[in-house]
Amino acid sequence: MGVRGERTAGGPVDPPVASSAQPSGATDLDLLHAHVAGDRHAFTEIFHRHRDRLWAVALRTLGDREEAADALQDALLSAHRAAGRFRGDSAVTTWLHRIVVNACLDRIRRRQAHPTVPLPDGVRDADSGTGGVEPAAPVQDHDTALVVRQALAELPPEQRAALILVDLQGYPVAEVARILDVAEGTVKSRCARGRARLAVQLGHLRPRPAPQQAKPQPAPQQTEQQPEPGPATGPNVPAVTRGNPRSPGGVRSGSGRSRRDAHQEES
Repeated sequence: MGVRGERTAGGPVDPPVASSAQPSGATDLDLLHAHVAGDRHAFTEIFHRHRDRLWAVALRTLGDREEAADALQDALLSAHRAAGRFRGDSAVTTWLHRIVVNACLDRIRRRQAHPTVPLPDGVRDADSGTGGVEPAAPVQDHDTALVVRQALAELPPEQRAALILVDLQGYPVAEVARILDVAEGTVKSRCARGRARLAVQLGHLRPRPAPQQAKPQPAPQQTEQQPEPGPATGPNVPAVTRGNPRSPGGVRSGSGRSRRDAHQEES
């Protein structure tokens, strides 16, 4: 018996079988070549390396867990089958993101949008099969997250994809241009138009400036008022009486009565 991969006496040369044990330092391109060569585990390793970001892009683009899981599965199947046609003109992760985004945009274009309430972030089935972690949001921000997600869903698909990749995922514009296969100026234009639409739809979420409090007016300066001159008092000044409260007509003089009496007596 001969060993596989070696020439036996009079027998053909068996094709070499790629080893399933990939070195830890293998690049994405090495793994993709190994997958094309027949390694059944190489593509799985690529997926495990990038699943979280791919899942986050799909979820934020579609805004629905089930839709995102289906789109991601379709994209990975497509990448699995098309790996042999990968030209290497971009990074493997860029190529994977492009396939995922295109799968999401195709779903958006094919299906009419139905108003749905997505599940809160961070909640997912153990059997969902995505293998990624959903973008988590604090519990107190769920209402705001739902409003923002609904606003994103109303954007044109191209603007939504550009905004999610640039603003939410944090990819550089040049990388997003390679993912979307468009010029960098197109990415910037789509982001600008998308932000303008969101600014109108989400304007009510902006914190309102606190009302300005009126500045306290300085208290008027108290001027010392000179006391009005009152009646003179002192040890050598007699006290002033209030006078007679009765009308002047009722005043009787004692000296006048004695004069009348004296006149009547003389007459």
